[in-house]
Amino acid sequence: MNYDEKITNVSILGAAGKMGSGILLLTAVEITDLSFKKENQDKVFVLNAIDISNKALSGLIEYVRVQVRKIAEKKINQLREMYKDNSELVNNSQIIDDYIGKVLANIRTTTRMESAYDSEIIFEAVNENPELKIKLFTQIDNNSKNLPWFFTNTSSVPISYLNEKAKLGGRIIGFHFYNPPAIQKLVELINSEATLPEITEFAQIYAKNLKKFVVNSNDIAGFIGNGHFMRDALFGIKMVEELQEKYGFAKSVYIVNKITQDYMIRPMGIFQLIDYVGIDVCVYIMNVMNPYFVDEEIHSELLDKLFEMNIRGGQNSDGTQKDGFFKYQKGKMTRIFDLSSNTYINIEDVILADEILGPLPEKHLTWKKAVKIKENENLISEHFSNLKNTNTLGAELTVKYMKATKAIGEKLVTLNVAKTEKDVNDVMKTGFFHVYGPINNYLD
Repeated sequence: MNYDEKITNVSILGAAGKMGSGILLLTAVEITDLSFKKENQDKVFVLNAIDISNKALSGLIEYVRVQVRKIAEKKINQLREMYKDNSELVNNSQIIDDYIGKVLANIRTTTRMESAYDSEIIFEAVNENPELKIKLFTQIDNNSKNLPWFFTNTSSVPISYLNEKAKLGGRIIGFHFYNPPAIQKLVELINSEATLPEITEFAQIYAKNLKKFVVNSNDIAGFIGNGHFMRDALFGIKMVEELQEKYGFAKSVYIVNKITQDYMIRPMGIFQLIDYVGIDVCVYIMNVMNPYFVDEEIHSELLDKLFEMNIRGGQNSDGTQKDGFFKYQKGKMTRIFDLSSNTYINIEDVILADEILGPLPEKHLTWKKAVKIKENENLISEHFSNLKNTNTLGAELTVKYMKATKAIGEKLVTLNVAKTEKDVNDVMKTGFFHVYGPINNYLD
Protein backbone atom coordinates (compact mmCIF):
# COMPACT_ATOMS: atom_id res chain seq x y z
CA MET A 1 0.00 0.00 0.00
CA ASN A 2 1.47 3.33 -1.15
CA TYR A 3 -0.16 6.03 0.98
CA ASP A 4 0.73 8.95 -1.31
CA GLU A 5 -0.54 7.15 -4.43
CA LYS A 6 -3.78 6.11 -2.74
CA ILE A 7 -4.68 9.63 -1.64
CA THR A 8 -4.16 11.30 -5.02
CA ASN A 9 -7.86 11.02 -5.90
CA VAL A 10 -10.35 11.37 -3.04
CA SER A 11 -14.07 12.12 -2.87
CA ILE A 12 -16.01 13.38 0.12
CA LEU A 13 -19.76 12.77 0.23
CA GLY A 14 -21.72 15.37 2.18
CA ALA A 15 -18.79 17.75 1.85
CA ALA A 16 -20.77 20.91 2.64
CA GLY A 17 -22.21 19.57 5.89
CA LYS A 18 -21.03 20.14 9.44
CA MET A 19 -18.82 17.05 9.46
CA GLY A 20 -18.00 16.85 5.77
CA SER A 21 -16.64 20.39 5.60
CA GLY A 22 -14.16 19.65 8.38
CA ILE A 23 -13.08 16.38 6.78
CA LEU A 24 -12.65 18.22 3.47
CA LEU A 25 -10.53 20.93 5.09
CA LEU A 26 -8.22 18.44 6.81
CA THR A 27 -7.84 16.28 3.70
CA ALA A 28 -7.25 19.29 1.44
CA VAL A 29 -4.40 20.46 3.68
CA GLU A 30 -2.99 16.94 3.87
CA ILE A 31 -2.83 16.38 0.10
CA THR A 32 -1.44 19.88 -0.47
CA ASP A 33 1.38 19.22 2.00
CA LEU A 34 2.08 15.88 0.29
CA SER A 35 2.30 17.64 -3.09
CA PHE A 36 5.43 19.49 -1.88
CA LYS A 37 7.40 16.24 -1.56
CA LYS A 38 9.91 15.87 -4.40
CA GLU A 39 8.58 12.47 -5.44
CA ASN A 40 5.03 13.89 -5.67
CA GLN A 41 5.67 17.05 -7.67
CA ASP A 42 4.50 15.45 -10.93
CA LYS A 43 1.36 13.99 -9.34
CA VAL A 44 -2.06 15.59 -9.78
CA PHE A 45 -4.05 15.54 -6.55
CA VAL A 46 -7.83 15.63 -6.86
CA LEU A 47 -10.28 16.20 -4.00
CA ASN A 48 -13.93 16.03 -5.03
CA ALA A 49 -16.28 17.90 -2.70
CA ILE A 50 -19.67 16.33 -3.41
CA ASP A 51 -22.96 17.63 -2.03
CA ILE A 52 -26.54 18.19 -3.20
CA SER A 53 -26.51 22.01 -3.01
CA ASN A 54 -24.45 24.30 -5.23
CA LYS A 55 -25.15 27.15 -2.81
CA ALA A 56 -23.78 25.15 0.11
CA LEU A 57 -20.73 24.19 -1.93
CA SER A 58 -20.09 27.84 -2.73
CA GLY A 59 -20.10 28.66 0.96
CA LEU A 60 -17.84 25.65 1.57
CA ILE A 61 -15.03 27.15 -0.49
CA GLU A 62 -15.12 30.35 1.50
CA TYR A 63 -15.06 28.33 4.73
CA VAL A 64 -11.99 26.44 3.53
CA ARG A 65 -10.28 29.66 2.46
CA VAL A 66 -10.73 31.25 5.88
CA GLN A 67 -9.71 28.15 7.81
CA VAL A 68 -6.63 27.43 5.68
CA ARG A 69 -5.39 30.96 6.32
CA LYS A 70 -5.62 30.31 10.06
CA ILE A 71 -3.81 26.99 9.66
CA ALA A 72 -1.12 28.57 7.48
CA GLU A 73 -0.49 31.38 9.94
CA LYS A 74 0.01 28.86 12.75
CA LYS A 75 2.50 26.77 10.77
CA ILE A 76 4.35 29.54 8.95
CA ASN A 77 7.76 28.14 9.93
CA GLN A 78 6.85 24.81 8.35
CA LEU A 79 5.61 26.61 5.23
CA ARG A 80 8.82 28.63 4.95
CA GLU A 81 10.72 25.33 4.93
CA MET A 82 8.36 23.92 2.30
CA TYR A 83 8.82 27.03 0.13
CA LYS A 84 12.59 27.38 0.65
CA ASP A 85 13.37 26.61 -3.01
CA ASN A 86 10.88 29.21 -4.29
CA SER A 87 12.85 32.46 -4.56
CA GLU A 88 9.86 34.39 -5.91
CA LEU A 89 7.97 34.23 -2.61
CA VAL A 90 9.82 36.10 0.08
CA ASN A 91 7.57 37.36 2.87
CA ASN A 92 5.09 35.39 4.98
CA SER A 93 1.96 36.90 3.42
CA GLN A 94 3.08 35.87 -0.08
CA ILE A 95 3.75 32.31 1.07
CA ILE A 96 0.42 32.08 2.90
CA ASP A 97 -1.55 33.41 -0.09
CA ASP A 98 0.17 30.97 -2.44
CA TYR A 99 -0.45 28.07 -0.06
CA ILE A 100 -4.16 28.91 0.20
CA GLY A 101 -4.33 29.00 -3.59
CA LYS A 102 -2.73 25.57 -3.84
CA VAL A 103 -5.17 24.07 -1.31
CA LEU A 104 -8.20 25.50 -3.10
CA ALA A 105 -6.87 24.42 -6.52
CA ASN A 106 -6.99 20.78 -5.43
CA ILE A 107 -10.70 20.97 -4.57
CA ARG A 108 -13.39 20.26 -7.18
CA THR A 109 -16.90 21.13 -5.97
CA THR A 110 -19.74 19.26 -7.63
CA THR A 111 -23.25 17.93 -7.17
CA ARG A 112 -22.56 15.00 -9.51
CA MET A 113 -21.96 11.63 -7.87
CA GLU A 114 -20.18 10.50 -11.02
CA SER A 115 -17.14 12.48 -9.90
CA ALA A 116 -16.48 9.82 -7.27
CA TYR A 117 -16.21 7.02 -9.80
CA ASP A 118 -12.49 7.70 -10.40
CA SER A 119 -11.57 8.03 -6.74
CA GLU A 120 -9.43 5.61 -4.76
CA ILE A 121 -10.73 6.82 -1.39
CA ILE A 122 -14.33 7.76 -0.54
CA PHE A 123 -15.05 9.64 2.69
CA GLU A 124 -18.74 9.54 3.59
CA ALA A 125 -20.27 12.13 5.92
CA VAL A 126 -23.97 12.08 5.03
CA ASN A 127 -26.93 11.74 7.42
CA GLU A 128 -26.97 8.90 9.94
CA ASN A 129 -29.25 6.93 7.63
CA PRO A 130 -28.01 3.38 6.94
CA GLU A 131 -30.04 2.93 3.77
CA LEU A 132 -28.78 6.21 2.29
CA LYS A 133 -25.19 5.23 3.01
CA ILE A 134 -25.69 1.79 1.43
CA LYS A 135 -27.31 3.35 -1.64
CA LEU A 136 -24.39 5.74 -2.17
CA PHE A 137 -21.74 3.08 -1.56
CA THR A 138 -23.43 0.67 -3.97
CA GLN A 139 -23.82 3.29 -6.69
CA ILE A 140 -20.17 4.30 -6.51
CA ASP A 141 -18.84 0.76 -6.25
CA ASN A 142 -20.92 -0.51 -9.17
CA ASN A 143 -19.70 2.31 -11.40
CA SER A 144 -16.13 2.71 -10.19
CA LYS A 145 -13.14 2.06 -12.41
CA ASN A 146 -11.20 1.09 -9.28
CA LEU A 147 -11.91 -0.89 -6.15
CA PRO A 148 -12.36 2.15 -3.89
CA TRP A 149 -11.93 2.17 -0.14
CA PHE A 150 -14.82 3.60 1.84
CA PHE A 151 -14.24 5.60 5.02
CA THR A 152 -17.58 6.12 6.74
CA ASN A 153 -18.02 8.78 9.41
CA THR A 154 -20.95 6.90 10.92
CA SER A 155 -21.19 7.26 14.68
CA SER A 156 -23.55 4.33 15.20
CA VAL A 157 -24.12 2.00 12.22
CA PRO A 158 -22.12 -1.27 12.40
CA ILE A 159 -19.46 -1.40 9.68
CA SER A 160 -20.18 -5.09 9.05
CA TYR A 161 -23.78 -4.21 8.19
CA LEU A 162 -22.75 -1.55 5.67
CA ASN A 163 -20.12 -3.87 4.19
CA GLU A 164 -22.55 -6.75 3.77
CA LYS A 165 -25.45 -4.74 2.37
CA ALA A 166 -23.30 -2.75 -0.10
CA LYS A 167 -21.27 -5.85 -1.00
CA LEU A 168 -17.94 -4.11 -0.52
CA GLY A 169 -15.83 -7.15 0.25
CA GLY A 170 -14.17 -5.58 3.28
CA ARG A 171 -13.22 -2.32 1.53
CA ILE A 172 -14.79 -0.21 4.27
CA ILE A 173 -13.75 1.09 7.67
CA GLY A 174 -15.37 3.25 10.31
CA PHE A 175 -13.42 6.49 10.69
CA HIS A 176 -15.53 8.50 13.10
CA PHE A 177 -14.39 12.10 13.40
CA TYR A 178 -15.76 14.09 16.32
CA ASN A 179 -17.45 17.44 15.84
CA PRO A 180 -15.92 19.73 14.69
CA PRO A 181 -13.36 17.57 12.83
CA ALA A 182 -10.91 20.43 12.31
CA ILE A 183 -10.61 20.97 16.09
CA GLN A 184 -11.48 17.69 17.78
CA LYS A 185 -8.47 15.44 18.28
CA LEU A 186 -10.37 12.16 18.66
CA VAL A 187 -11.10 9.62 15.95
CA GLU A 188 -12.88 6.36 16.68
CA LEU A 189 -11.51 3.71 14.35
CA ILE A 190 -13.84 0.76 13.72
CA ASN A 191 -12.88 -2.36 11.79
CA SER A 192 -15.37 -5.02 10.83
CA GLU A 193 -14.16 -8.61 10.76
CA ALA A 194 -13.91 -8.25 6.98
CA THR A 195 -12.06 -4.91 6.82
CA LEU A 196 -8.91 -5.31 4.74
CA PRO A 197 -5.70 -4.81 6.75
CA GLU A 198 -4.26 -2.40 4.18
CA ILE A 199 -7.21 -0.07 4.76
CA THR A 200 -6.49 -0.07 8.49
CA GLU A 201 -2.84 0.66 7.73
CA PHE A 202 -3.82 3.62 5.56
CA ALA A 203 -6.26 4.88 8.19
CA GLN A 204 -3.55 4.85 10.87
CA ILE A 205 -1.15 6.85 8.67
CA TYR A 206 -3.87 9.32 7.70
CA ALA A 207 -4.88 9.82 11.34
CA LYS A 208 -1.26 10.30 12.40
CA ASN A 209 -0.67 12.88 9.66
CA LEU A 210 -3.78 14.74 10.82
CA LYS A 211 -2.41 14.59 14.39
CA LYS A 212 -5.51 12.74 15.60
CA PHE A 213 -5.79 10.64 18.74
CA VAL A 214 -7.13 7.22 17.73
CA VAL A 215 -9.25 4.94 19.93
CA ASN A 216 -10.21 1.59 18.44
CA SER A 217 -13.82 0.56 18.99
CA ASN A 218 -15.30 -2.83 18.32
CA ASP A 219 -17.94 -3.04 15.60
CA ILE A 220 -21.05 -2.80 17.77
CA ALA A 221 -23.81 -0.28 17.12
CA GLY A 222 -23.14 3.12 18.69
CA PHE A 223 -19.48 2.28 19.25
CA ILE A 224 -17.92 3.79 22.38
CA GLY A 225 -18.86 7.47 22.10
CA ASN A 226 -22.55 7.18 21.33
CA GLY A 227 -22.74 3.91 23.22
CA HIS A 228 -22.09 5.97 26.34
CA PHE A 229 -23.69 9.29 25.35
CA MET A 230 -27.06 7.84 24.30
CA ARG A 231 -27.40 5.83 27.50
CA ASP A 232 -26.20 8.83 29.54
CA ALA A 233 -28.87 10.97 27.87
CA LEU A 234 -31.55 8.37 28.55
CA PHE A 235 -30.60 8.29 32.21
CA GLY A 236 -30.88 12.08 32.36
CA ILE A 237 -34.34 11.88 30.79
CA LYS A 238 -35.34 9.17 33.27
CA MET A 239 -34.21 11.38 36.14
CA VAL A 240 -36.35 14.23 34.78
CA GLU A 241 -39.35 11.92 34.64
CA GLU A 242 -38.82 11.04 38.31
CA LEU A 243 -38.36 14.66 39.40
CA GLN A 244 -41.12 16.27 37.37
CA GLU A 245 -43.90 14.82 39.53
CA LYS A 246 -42.66 17.12 42.29
CA TYR A 247 -40.99 19.98 40.45
CA GLY A 248 -42.58 20.05 37.00
CA PHE A 249 -40.91 19.40 33.66
CA ALA A 250 -39.01 22.63 32.99
CA LYS A 251 -37.56 22.88 36.49
CA SER A 252 -36.56 19.20 36.40
CA VAL A 253 -34.74 19.65 33.09
CA TYR A 254 -32.94 22.64 34.60
CA ILE A 255 -31.99 20.63 37.72
CA VAL A 256 -30.59 17.66 35.79
CA ASN A 257 -28.78 19.91 33.34
CA LYS A 258 -27.17 21.80 36.21
CA ILE A 259 -25.96 18.77 38.15
CA THR A 260 -24.50 17.19 34.99
CA GLN A 261 -22.56 20.37 34.30
CA ASP A 262 -21.67 22.21 37.51
CA TYR A 263 -21.74 19.32 39.98
CA MET A 264 -20.17 16.74 37.64
CA ILE A 265 -17.56 19.19 36.21
CA ARG A 266 -18.60 18.82 32.58
CA PRO A 267 -18.39 21.48 29.84
CA MET A 268 -22.14 21.19 29.15
CA GLY A 269 -25.13 19.81 30.99
CA ILE A 270 -26.68 16.73 29.41
CA PHE A 271 -29.63 18.58 27.86
CA GLN A 272 -27.43 21.35 26.54
CA LEU A 273 -25.27 18.63 24.94
CA ILE A 274 -28.33 16.98 23.38
CA ASP A 275 -29.26 20.39 21.93
CA TYR A 276 -25.74 20.84 20.57
CA VAL A 277 -25.62 17.43 18.91
CA GLY A 278 -29.23 17.73 17.78
CA ILE A 279 -32.37 16.13 19.14
CA ASP A 280 -33.00 14.81 15.63
CA VAL A 281 -29.52 13.28 15.46
CA CYS A 282 -30.03 11.60 18.84
CA VAL A 283 -33.33 10.15 17.62
CA TYR A 284 -31.64 8.77 14.47
CA ILE A 285 -28.79 7.24 16.46
CA MET A 286 -31.13 5.61 18.98
CA ASN A 287 -33.19 4.19 16.14
CA VAL A 288 -30.04 2.62 14.71
CA MET A 289 -28.82 1.26 18.05
CA ASN A 290 -32.06 -0.02 19.57
CA PRO A 291 -32.53 -3.21 17.47
CA TYR A 292 -29.05 -4.42 18.42
CA PHE A 293 -29.66 -4.49 22.18
CA VAL A 294 -32.55 -6.78 23.03
CA ASP A 295 -32.03 -6.52 26.80
CA GLU A 296 -32.51 -2.73 26.98
CA GLU A 297 -34.57 -0.02 25.33
CA ILE A 298 -32.46 2.65 23.67
CA HIS A 299 -35.35 4.90 22.84
CA SER A 300 -36.96 8.05 24.23
CA GLU A 301 -40.61 8.98 23.80
CA LEU A 302 -39.72 12.50 24.96
CA LEU A 303 -37.16 12.99 22.19
CA ASP A 304 -39.62 11.55 19.67
CA LYS A 305 -42.25 14.04 20.82
CA LEU A 306 -39.90 17.01 20.56
CA PHE A 307 -38.80 15.81 17.12
CA GLU A 308 -42.43 15.63 15.96
CA MET A 309 -42.94 19.19 17.29
CA ASN A 310 -39.99 20.28 15.12
CA ILE A 311 -37.87 21.05 18.18
CA ARG A 312 -34.65 19.55 16.90
CA GLY A 313 -31.61 21.47 18.13
CA GLY A 314 -28.36 21.43 16.20
CA GLN A 315 -26.67 24.47 14.69
CA ASN A 316 -27.57 27.05 12.08
CA SER A 317 -25.24 27.56 9.11
CA ASP A 318 -23.55 30.44 10.94
CA GLY A 319 -22.78 28.21 13.93
CA THR A 320 -25.46 29.59 16.25
CA GLN A 321 -27.50 27.14 18.30
CA LYS A 322 -31.01 26.15 17.22
CA ASP A 323 -33.85 25.77 19.71
CA GLY A 324 -33.97 22.53 21.65
CA PHE A 325 -34.60 21.96 25.34
CA PHE A 326 -33.33 25.52 25.67
CA LYS A 327 -33.42 28.69 23.60
CA TYR A 328 -30.07 30.41 23.24
CA GLN A 329 -28.88 33.97 22.73
CA LYS A 330 -25.20 34.56 22.00
CA GLY A 331 -24.47 31.06 23.29
CA LYS A 332 -26.29 31.52 26.59
CA MET A 333 -29.46 29.69 27.64
CA THR A 334 -32.26 32.25 27.95
CA ARG A 335 -35.45 30.18 27.84
CA ILE A 336 -36.41 26.59 28.61
CA PHE A 337 -39.07 24.40 27.06
CA ASP A 338 -42.05 23.66 29.29
CA LEU A 339 -43.81 20.44 28.29
CA SER A 340 -46.96 21.24 30.23
CA SER A 341 -47.66 24.31 28.10
CA ASN A 342 -45.64 23.35 25.00
CA THR A 343 -43.99 26.78 25.09
CA TYR A 344 -40.66 28.25 26.15
CA ILE A 345 -40.53 30.09 29.46
CA ASN A 346 -37.88 32.46 30.79
CA ILE A 347 -34.95 30.74 32.45
CA GLU A 348 -35.47 33.10 35.40
CA ASP A 349 -38.76 31.34 36.09
CA VAL A 350 -36.97 28.09 36.95
CA ILE A 351 -33.63 29.32 38.26
CA LEU A 352 -34.96 29.14 41.84
CA ALA A 353 -34.26 25.43 41.43
CA ASP A 354 -30.74 26.35 42.59
CA GLU A 355 -32.20 26.76 46.07
CA ILE A 356 -33.78 23.31 45.84
CA LEU A 357 -30.44 21.75 44.89
CA GLY A 358 -28.60 23.49 47.70
CA PRO A 359 -25.13 25.03 47.48
CA LEU A 360 -22.13 23.36 45.96
CA PRO A 361 -19.35 22.47 48.41
CA GLU A 362 -17.18 25.42 49.37
CA LYS A 363 -14.13 24.08 47.50
CA HIS A 364 -16.02 22.92 44.42
CA LEU A 365 -14.17 22.72 41.10
CA THR A 366 -15.42 24.25 37.84
CA TRP A 367 -14.80 22.68 34.44
CA LYS A 368 -13.14 25.88 33.16
CA LYS A 369 -10.65 25.74 36.01
CA ALA A 370 -10.07 21.98 35.84
CA VAL A 371 -9.41 21.98 32.09
CA LYS A 372 -6.64 24.57 32.47
CA ILE A 373 -4.77 22.58 35.13
CA LYS A 374 -2.63 19.77 33.76
CA GLU A 375 -2.36 17.85 37.02
CA ASN A 376 -5.98 18.09 38.18
CA GLU A 377 -6.57 14.60 39.60
CA ASN A 378 -6.28 15.64 43.25
CA LEU A 379 -8.59 18.62 42.73
CA ILE A 380 -11.22 16.44 41.03
CA SER A 381 -10.97 13.85 43.79
CA GLU A 382 -11.34 16.54 46.45
CA HIS A 383 -14.39 18.00 44.67
CA PHE A 384 -16.25 14.70 44.75
CA SER A 385 -15.07 13.83 48.25
CA ASN A 386 -16.58 17.09 49.50
CA LEU A 387 -19.70 16.56 47.40
CA LYS A 388 -20.55 13.09 48.67
CA ASN A 389 -20.28 14.40 52.23
CA THR A 390 -22.70 17.23 51.48
CA ASN A 391 -26.30 16.73 52.55
CA THR A 392 -28.17 18.42 49.69
CA LEU A 393 -30.45 17.30 46.87
CA GLY A 394 -27.80 18.39 44.36
CA ALA A 395 -25.21 16.13 45.98
CA GLU A 396 -27.66 13.23 46.20
CA LEU A 397 -28.63 13.47 42.54
CA THR A 398 -25.01 13.83 41.46
CA VAL A 399 -23.94 10.69 43.32
CA LYS A 400 -26.81 8.81 41.70
CA TYR A 401 -25.88 10.10 38.22
CA MET A 402 -22.17 9.40 38.70
CA LYS A 403 -22.88 5.79 39.64
CA ALA A 404 -25.13 5.38 36.61
CA THR A 405 -22.62 6.83 34.16
CA LYS A 406 -19.88 4.59 35.61
CA ALA A 407 -22.12 1.55 35.17
CA ILE A 408 -22.72 2.56 31.55
CA GLY A 409 -18.98 2.74 30.93
CA GLU A 410 -18.41 -0.65 32.52
CA LYS A 411 -21.25 -2.12 30.47
CA LEU A 412 -19.53 -1.04 27.26
CA VAL A 413 -16.56 -3.17 28.24
CA THR A 414 -18.80 -6.09 29.27
CA LEU A 415 -20.63 -5.89 25.93
CA ASN A 416 -17.23 -5.83 24.17
CA VAL A 417 -17.98 -2.47 22.58
CA ALA A 418 -14.78 -1.13 24.14
CA LYS A 419 -11.67 -3.23 24.52
CA THR A 420 -10.70 -1.66 27.86
CA GLU A 421 -11.99 0.74 30.51
CA LYS A 422 -9.22 3.12 29.44
CA ASP A 423 -10.68 3.26 25.92
CA VAL A 424 -14.04 4.33 27.37
CA ASN A 425 -12.42 7.01 29.48
CA ASP A 426 -10.21 8.20 26.61
CA VAL A 427 -13.21 8.66 24.31
CA MET A 428 -15.21 10.61 26.88
CA LYS A 429 -12.24 12.78 27.86
CA THR A 430 -10.96 13.44 24.35
CA GLY A 431 -14.19 13.41 22.34
CA PHE A 432 -16.52 15.01 24.88
CA PHE A 433 -13.95 17.19 26.69
CA HIS A 434 -14.67 15.63 30.07
CA VAL A 435 -11.88 16.19 32.59
CA TYR A 436 -12.20 12.64 33.90
CA GLY A 437 -13.53 9.36 32.58
CA PRO A 438 -16.83 7.83 33.73
CA ILE A 439 -15.10 4.74 35.09
CA ASN A 440 -13.46 6.08 38.22
CA ASN A 441 -13.29 5.63 42.00
CA TYR A 442 -14.18 9.16 43.12
CA LEU A 443 -17.22 8.01 45.07
CA ASP A 444 -15.71 4.88 46.62
